Amino acid sequence: MKTKKIATVLLTYIVAIGLMAGCGASNTNQSASNNDSQSTSTNQSGNEKTLVVYYSASGNTKDVAEKIAKITEADLFEIEPVEPYTDDDLDWTDDDSRVSREHDDESLRDVELVSTTVDNWDSYDTVYIGYPKMEYSL
Repeated sequence: MKTKKIATVLLTYIVAIGLMAGCGASNTNQSASNNDSQSTSTNQSGNEKTLVVYYSASGNTKDVAEKIAKITEADLFEIEPVEPYTDDDLDWTDDDSRVSREHDDESLRDVELVSTTVDNWDSYDTVYIGYPKMEYSL
């Protein structure tokens, strides 16, 4: 349970951090193009290890996580539910869909994961966490 809470907290921060990293990488690359002798990658100039942890229901978050990992030269770790979500499960307009039931009943949100352990977790200096933003409107 503690690992899941840590993963949840980490996932909360990836969206904001990912956006900042994307903007920062863009600014760094612009600066580098103005000054060819300037290094553009923290990982090239130091020993910093970076990890991108993500959950993607439909593939959009996976695409963003892979881009962030490429820009930051990071490793990837995908959070995968043992029982994957289907399109029907993700249909929030259906009151009987999996996400609707999980939204309405907090006890259903404890989803079993394929893996909750990142190899060499202590070796990472920076961890980005990404997950899809789910919105409900009534």
